[in-house]
Amino acid sequence: TLGEAGRVWTAGLPRTLDELAGRWGLTYGRPVAGGSGSYVVRATTVDGRAVVVKVAVSDDGLAAQVAALRRAQGRGYVGLLGHDPERNALLLEELGLPVSRRGWAPERQLEVVADTLAYAWMDPAGVRPDVGQDKASLLAATLRTDWARLGRPCPRRVLDRALAYAEELAVVDATELRIVHGDPHPDNLLGVPAPRAGAETGFCFVDPEGFVADRAYDLGVALRDWSGHLSRSTDPRATLRGFSARLAERTGCDPGRIWAWGFLERVSTGLYVLAIGSPTVAAPFLTSAAALL
Repeated sequence: TLGEAGRVWTAGLPRTLDELAGRWGLTYGRPVAGGSGSYVVRATTVDGRAVVVKVAVSDDGLAAQVAALRRAQGRGYVGLLGHDPERNALLLEELGLPVSRRGWAPERQLEVVADTLAYAWMDPAGVRPDVGQDKASLLAATLRTDWARLGRPCPRRVLDRALAYAEELAVVDATELRIVHGDPHPDNLLGVPAPRAGAETGFCFVDPEGFVADRAYDLGVALRDWSGHLSRSTDPRATLRGFSARLAERTGCDPGRIWAWGFLERVSTGLYVLAIGSPTVAAPFLTSAAALL
């Protein structure tokens, strides 16, 4: 899907890895599955430390990710050990299994997400808010465009509710602004191999987007999926309201804003996934959104 740029990147990857191994003194192990815009591989340093190398296809968003990891210094986030901007490469501490693969109930997964976000959120003081701060208005504009362009793939009432929530969420109390992760789902929350400062929950986040926004936005992202679980619930609305209340209790955020962000993200994600050609993946997002009205 990346065309000629992707082919060039793939062809040059072995050389890039060799150069990084020389720079950082690495011996490579097995690749890590799951990356969509990067190649991730385990490695060992000359002093025997287990690490991970991530080589991104492009530098899109990578600078923000590096900045967020540097500000965090391991607090709630994976430790950044090295950065090669010329090769779009990061050297990171090695982590264990994500929360999503531990067989835990959704409630427990969400609790760990919330507790770790409380460590990971950073005060935006002194950081210039970027254009992405008004996330609600950006999502609303995208919703209107995608819904019409894709042939109205969900009921109008679903779109209208999402747009109404976006209008409410565009008004943000400045005290709620944080440098947020941006995509803190359970797949992006991995276990640390040994206790360390900054990972008091036993887990830390990877792949931050690192923009300034309402902290409840992160919790809404954590709430946006669970479509399979909701489909098996006799009352999906009550189930998800319970999830929202649990996240609010752990963080002190307004449960209404968490719910609203979760609904807005559920609809916008469904339309986005449909737009990139994955109707099977998109359908549960949009179907569950209708069931929540």
